[in-house]
Amino acid sequence: MGLEDRESMRILRDAFDLDLGSESMIGDFYTHWFATDLSARDLFPPDMEKQRQVFAQAMCWLCEELIAHHAEEPVAFLAQLGRDHRKYGVTSAHYASLQKALLATLRRALADSWDQRLSEAVNDTVGLAVGVMSGAADAEKGPAFCDGTVLEYLRPTRDIAVIRLKLDRALDYHPGQYVGVQVPQWPRRWRYLSPAIPPDPHGYIEFHIRSVAGGMVSTAIVGEARPGDRWRLSSAHGAMEIDRDAGDVLMVAGSTGLAPLRALIMDLCRYGQNPRVHLFFGAKYPCDLYDLRTLWEIASTNPWLSVTPVSELNFDPPWAANYPDNTPPRGLHVRQTGLLPEVVTQYGNWSDRQILLCGRPEMVQATKTALIAKGAPAERIQHDPLAG
Repeated sequence: MGLEDRESMRILRDAFDLDLGSESMIGDFYTHWFATDLSARDLFPPDMEKQRQVFAQAMCWLCEELIAHHAEEPVAFLAQLGRDHRKYGVTSAHYASLQKALLATLRRALADSWDQRLSEAVNDTVGLAVGVMSGAADAEKGPAFCDGTVLEYLRPTRDIAVIRLKLDRALDYHPGQYVGVQVPQWPRRWRYLSPAIPPDPHGYIEFHIRSVAGGMVSTAIVGEARPGDRWRLSSAHGAMEIDRDAGDVLMVAGSTGLAPLRALIMDLCRYGQNPRVHLFFGAKYPCDLYDLRTLWEIASTNPWLSVTPVSELNFDPPWAANYPDNTPPRGLHVRQTGLLPEVVTQYGNWSDRQILLCGRPEMVQATKTALIAKGAPAERIQHDPLAG
């Protein structure tokens, strides 16, 4: 029965569930893989904790989709993952050794439940994942990554940096997507960042990065990035978009979650007619609304765009005096005070809008929940995958 055996698939899914204690099994898998293929260890950073979590979550999701008999999205996800993993230097030999190590580890971990039906489900699931990823990687003929040089480093506020680069070649992405980024301060630690401008044929690109407490890469970028640094970027992910024929648009951005929405807004400026777009841009302090002047400049010449600034607090901290004044000229909506989910839903339920949310996972989830409670259809709400 293999993938059709829902009972066996649930056993396999639970084996990857971190909430059910899968840490030991995941750790055993990587230990086995690295012991049998020494070259595989060089693909990963020294600290494997985050990698183990991501792998477990991805396998859980894959099993859940297969249990629900969803095939199209998992296959597309695995194919994109395979294409993206080329940036690490993963080869077909690595996929082969991974498959052997994972099958051996699962057989040991599930020994008490192991039978012919579970064996078929495990082999089919692992074979599907490895086969699609390896096949997609082999079929992709374009470069695995693109390098670029930092041209400008701007610090509009204490915790945020704006980085502008010139890539060695133009990177193919759509406004609203995110790309893998590796910086020289942390080799082999890839992070996803959203370009803040549409793709440029000459290779110019811009990122907005917020330093996150405990975030090694974001902290290094904000504190240490300098002109002349060489960054490496990989292929684009994500499907956030605006359908210009599907009605008006609500955007909600928290802090540097503004970046992909800003790219979408800039892309709309290419057209003479657009749906109405209302953007709520939120941050903790008024001074953290770091890009209001750019938004004001766009809105002043594009009447379809409305911008409402929102800050949780109504005052600036003492350190704000050391950074540029982010107060925009008159012309935007009056700044509101409060949490984004509360402020946004005070304006209505937005049920007739395409809705795009970007920012911290907690904000996105709270805003999504508040909008649905007000009557906004869940299927009209777009956001990137939520990661803790």
